[in-house]
Amino acid sequence: MQRQIEAIEQFVRTQLAAEHSGHGFDHIQRVVTNARLIQQKESAGNLMTIILAAMLHDVIDEKIVPDVEQARQKVSAVLTDNGIEEDQQMAILDIIDHISFAKNINQHQTLSIEGQIVQDADRLDAIGAIGIGRAFMYGGAHNGVAYDPERQPRTELTKANYREPATVVNHFYEKLFKLAATMNTQAAREVAQARTDFMHQFINQYLAEWEGQR
Repeated sequence: MQRQIEAIEQFVRTQLAAEHSGHGFDHIQRVVTNARLIQQKESAGNLMTIILAAMLHDVIDEKIVPDVEQARQKVSAVLTDNGIEEDQQMAILDIIDHISFAKNINQHQTLSIEGQIVQDADRLDAIGAIGIGRAFMYGGAHNGVAYDPERQPRTELTKANYREPATVVNHFYEKLFKLAATMNTQAAREVAQARTDFMHQFINQYLAEWEGQR
């Protein structure tokens, strides 16, 4: 098991070596750690499936790779090469095909318990202090605007408008403040609320400084 994890980890590290928008290998490491902790607290799911899905979840993401199908074939090949059985491969691919926020905007995707844990682990890394840093990293990498008082947050996100340009501060109101309510597990919900409270404090301070109040 450990040999397989290490080999697939090296594959992921190589695939994400040039990723600097908040979805690099450091993000993967934190998601794996989050997933392990949630699995331990919930005493649920197949740990190997959870670890590998957490490790691979961004390797075929449309915002990371230019050709999703080609990237998916690479993932299948590396799983096969490392002796992962077909049924477990299918479980892992089903998770990484359906956990993203974008895939769940228009229609909520049904996930296995392993998928729920990986989704929670990924979303936990999008909030709190690290989430704040990642949000500004992503905005900077995509020529985004940090804040514009003339641009109001969108009241509704759809799959069609989700990738449209938005300010980083608006992203907190449109998505990040809402993630705590989407957590699947009690273990993740407990962490998510504290991280969300911290983000509210940060944005309140940010807006006050913008107005020269503090």
